Amino acid sequence: MTEPSIPGVAARPPRNHWWDVWDQFKVHKGALVGAFFFLLIVFLVLFGPLLWDIDPTKTNIRSRNQGMSWAHPFGTDQLGRDIFARMIAGGRVSMGVGLTAMALSVIIGTFVGVIAGYFKRLDGVLMRLTDLFLALPLMPLLLVTVLLFREPLSAAFGPEGGIFVLMVSAIGITSWMQTARIVRGDVLALKEREFVLAARSIGTPPRRMITRHILPNVMSPIMVSATLGIANAIITESALSFLGLGFPPDFPTWGRLLFDGVDYLTQYPERVFWPGLAISLTVLSVNYVGDGLRDALDPRIRGR
Repeated sequence: MTEPSIPGVAARPPRNHWWDVWDQFKVHKGALVGAFFFLLIVFLVLFGPLLWDIDPTKTNIRSRNQGMSWAHPFGTDQLGRDIFARMIAGGRVSMGVGLTAMALSVIIGTFVGVIAGYFKRLDGVLMRLTDLFLALPLMPLLLVTVLLFREPLSAAFGPEGGIFVLMVSAIGITSWMQTARIVRGDVLALKEREFVLAARSIGTPPRRMITRHILPNVMSPIMVSATLGIANAIITESALSFLGLGFPPDFPTWGRLLFDGVDYLTQYPERVFWPGLAISLTVLSVNYVGDGLRDALDPRIRGR
């Protein structure tokens, strides 16, 4: 039923739910600034090689340890490699690991949370499994996983491909628990809503109930969890690379650049500053975007 039109007043088009989310998101100034910096970093990472056509692995001993200049905005390292080009290449790897590991953790966490929340007989088992993973020390577990599976995966997928698969798998499999708990709580609340009870009363099968009625209504916490998961995955990958257990030395990541720059910290502190700044900006930007999405997707805040 359409609303009656008022003479002299133009009819307002119906607003989409996402327009309301955007209006609330704009109120969060930190989220806007974070979104700007995050998009800027993504743009530089994706299109940087087209704008700065220098091979990040090319060595030039005659140009080693140079300071900032027009030819090398971030200077060169001990082998004469352009640090700016290596920052761009390292960002592609770090962001790729972060996004892929986040996707894996969100998929696992959503699956566990939905199944635990909807099927009461499986709730206890899945939540105890979640508690078990939460009780495990994350970094020692990742270190053991990397040391055990690095060689077999490198032999199967190559040095870079094997480490990428290992990083994504290790980070994704050890970071799904918070998503599972959040999704489970929302599913438990949704099960008592009228539209779910009505759909169940007409014999809707569980699979259709979950895909058509449950999942669309838990997308808000999933999106927030995914946003914050990117930051956690980037930090974890950088920590492993900084410890020398990440990608090989000739394959730059932000964490690897930090690791390589530590030996020259007193002479060339900028080698640690630039990758550290990139990691900090990315993580802060993603965290602010996650905070803004959490407020914008919360109906209690949006309705104020």
